[in-house]
Amino acid sequence: MSNKTGFLYDERYQQHLTGNYHPEVPDRLPSVYKGIEDAGLLEELTLIKAVPASLKWVETVHDPNYIKRFENACSIGDNIFDSPDNQMCTVSYEIALLAVGGVLEAVRLVMEGKLDNAFCAVRPPGHHAEVDKAMGFCYFNNVAIATRYIQKEWKIKRVGIVDFDVHHGNGTQHFFERDPTVFYYSIHEHPTFAYPGTGREFELGKDAGYGYTKNSPVLPGQGDKEYKQLLQRDLFPAFADFKPEVILVSSGFDAHIDDNMSDIKLTTEGFSWIIEKIVEMAARYSQGRLVSVLEGGYSIGRLPELARNHVEVLLNA
Repeated sequence: MSNKTGFLYDERYQQHLTGNYHPEVPDRLPSVYKGIEDAGLLEELTLIKAVPASLKWVETVHDPNYIKRFENACSIGDNIFDSPDNQMCTVSYEIALLAVGGVLEAVRLVMEGKLDNAFCAVRPPGHHAEVDKAMGFCYFNNVAIATRYIQKEWKIKRVGIVDFDVHHGNGTQHFFERDPTVFYYSIHEHPTFAYPGTGREFELGKDAGYGYTKNSPVLPGQGDKEYKQLLQRDLFPAFADFKPEVILVSSGFDAHIDDNMSDIKLTTEGFSWIIEKIVEMAARYSQGRLVSVLEGGYSIGRLPELARNHVEVLLNA
């Protein structure tokens, strides 16, 4: 029996321009769409249209002065924001709000029971964005904002976040490291070209949130075998104890062996195994409620098959 799976895709996300030679290019999203379309999966999915997020939700995570600074930088035509990694154009602020809003729409449909799960093909990505700083191609932290939306709008007590982007989600961890109602788990390469430099094993949260952060650093050159061992050792027992009521996934595909943004050697089959296990945990702990949000993944040649397999698992697991 197939799940009711949503697919968030909006061509307007391609309007966020990052300049020549930047890895986070508009073509990433058509390649995701092509993989899903060519596999004949579109008719099995519920297509979700993005709407801009209300600032009240963005402000649950980001400093209002930062939000205004980002808006102003776009309006005057700045093409770099906070760091050379964050290249943008005049509509990047609007498109970042559209990314957040699309994710919140997917969450709403899942929480209302109209969908079992969803995959959100958005850009710009979000997991590096801090309270008041853009980092690593990220401006608004899509998953962090969705977490606060779930808690405030839907009165959910425990949200679990799984981040398998090859780079540590420093922003997401920092938002929740003092919060025992959110469990943040990340598996990532460390060191990864020295970026972002966070996410070591001893980072376990702070104060009341101590024990609700878990990182599994992976050394360069490792792949499927090591990922499976670490997830079984670190994530599975943590979620068995925490029992998240909803699971959000920062789905970065840049740990693939053919992605030049890392030295990790995950295969396409390895990625499928990861999402299969996350879907199993969602069925066990959170009534199947799972929303997956695109983060990294820069191999245009591999993104079609990775997205196709990811969606097939959400549909059929």
